[in-house]
Amino acid sequence: MNLRLRFALTFALLASLALLSAAPLAAQGDERLGEDGTVRMDGVSVPLSNLMSEEAREYLRHLILDKPFGTAVPDIAEERARQDAIMQGFLDPMRRRYAVDIAQDTIGGVVVDIVTPAGGVPANHSDRVLINLHGGGFVTGARSASLVEAVPLAALMQIKVVSVDYRMAPEHGFPAASEDVESVYRALLEHYEPGKIAIYGCSAGGFLTAQALARFQAQGLPNPAAAGVFCAALDGYSGGDATVLAGPLLGFLPPTPSAPRTAPPPAAGPNYMSSAQRDDPLAYPLASAEVIAQFPPTLFISGTRSFEFSAALNSHNALARAGVESRFHGWDGMFHGFIYNSDLPEAREAYAIMADFFQTHLAD
Repeated sequence: MNLRLRFALTFALLASLALLSAAPLAAQGDERLGEDGTVRMDGVSVPLSNLMSEEAREYLRHLILDKPFGTAVPDIAEERARQDAIMQGFLDPMRRRYAVDIAQDTIGGVVVDIVTPAGGVPANHSDRVLINLHGGGFVTGARSASLVEAVPLAALMQIKVVSVDYRMAPEHGFPAASEDVESVYRALLEHYEPGKIAIYGCSAGGFLTAQALARFQAQGLPNPAAAGVFCAALDGYSGGDATVLAGPLLGFLPPTPSAPRTAPPPAAGPNYMSSAQRDDPLAYPLASAEVIAQFPPTLFISGTRSFEFSAALNSHNALARAGVESRFHGWDGMFHGFIYNSDLPEAREAYAIMADFFQTHLAD
């Protein structure tokens, strides 16, 4: 596997682009990383964007220089616990900002988290529901990233959000997660009209959203009213300029010639998509123009320093060519999973756009 592909797949395994790089990290005190967050690549200095909020500029500087989230650990239980702790750090301030109630339930035989606005769902929204599919590279994020993705929309839209604890790798492979989403969707269809259901997710959850829509088609199920593919694309996470540039722009630079040599990263092992075929639209929906032409209105959210930015834009264009209503919103300088940090004005702006998109398409 070449380094570029390894770079993309490794980043896709985590909830934030700042968590890990497949390339060796720049040495401490690397002169290519300026204290103001400027990154120098091949003689070109790239400063922080002047189009970002001050809060985002300071946070991005922190990500580039301090790399606060460390690196993944081999033991899956330890890694899940580590990622859950990272997500808790995002959830705590989010819950202070957005008042919600959280409860565990089982729907269609699948464990779910039910997130509702504090005080309950108002009567005029009681017939509407959102399905959330959490991020985490199909490896982590259950009961943690799921809440970070569900809390803002439950509060802003005054709506019930059902976040699915789908099966993940390494215990399970494709299409286990799609099967779980189908089970939950079938059960919800017994109580909600399809025009009053929307489905969305971030990172792996965004990719799974696309897979789920393809599976609903294959199983003869009606489309939900709308979909949100956030921090992902209809065929995964990688491809185009963004995959090549995102890592270095976040300070994950290769070693200088004078830096001590380190061992190469270990070979990538089996992952959730290992057995999937690239031409299978249930795995990679963008492989079939016929399948994506049947998608519901879809919203894409990304950032220019997110490795999936190019792929998401390409997916948006593909839906538009197919005659599907599609919206793409990107934020300059934003990184993979930026919507997890509710302290950023850009994240809160994204929540408002999500809420408006879903409210617009959920049937009255």
